[in-house]
Amino acid sequence: MYTRFSDALIARKEAGFIPVIPDIKCISPKEGDLLRGRDPLAVAQLLARAGAPALSVVTETKDFGGSLELLRQLAKNTTLPILRKDFITSCEDMTLSRECGAQAILLICALHTLDSLTTLYNEALKIGLEPLVEAHTEEELGWAGKIGAKLVGINNRDILKLEKDDGTVSATELLASHKPKNAILISESSIRTPAEGQAAIRAGADVLLIGTALWQADDMAASYQAFSRSSEIPPA
Repeated sequence: MYTRFSDALIARKEAGFIPVIPDIKCISPKEGDLLRGRDPLAVAQLLARAGAPALSVVTETKDFGGSLELLRQLAKNTTLPILRKDFITSCEDMTLSRECGAQAILLICALHTLDSLTTLYNEALKIGLEPLVEAHTEEELGWAGKIGAKLVGINNRDILKLEKDDGTVSATELLASHKPKNAILISESSIRTPAEGQAAIRAGADVLLIGTALWQADDMAASYQAFSRSSEIPPA
């Protein structure tokens, strides 16, 4: 087991795969119920066997149907490092994330000023969490660079609209060249097909974070493996 979230991603890439982080998400505000009666723990274990190097767990309750209890159960019953995805705005949120078993937490630039983002970023490092700094604009990527973020996400949708907008991987294609130097870049959301995932990688992303497309697939394990096929992607 990798205790550091980023180490697991790097190892997967070095093994010749596109690192794909499955998003364990119960509800999509845009697409509705994703579980459809399935056990999220069983799904997480299935995707671990399919090659997932790490998990993303959405814990926000009102719009995404998650919970801290879900995070605890996945941390207890899987061996993968876990990113807690939620609207984290305080040091207390981060301490609770660590206590529930997360190794990484999401810091969404759109929720913060540069000062508050910097404070939370540094506090996360102090308590042993890896912060994934999520951007949706070039300015927000600039903030990630200013604070020295080593894990950076480009959300292809607008989280302030609860990702109900019609975002596409073109956001990653537009913004990836502005990623901070030496950062691991994760393309998040609205990646529907392996071809779209490969487009994000060609643009400069290192990792994909995929939720809805996997949950809607007829065969989740096969779909996961299709997204994560060799990182040796030919030019478009």
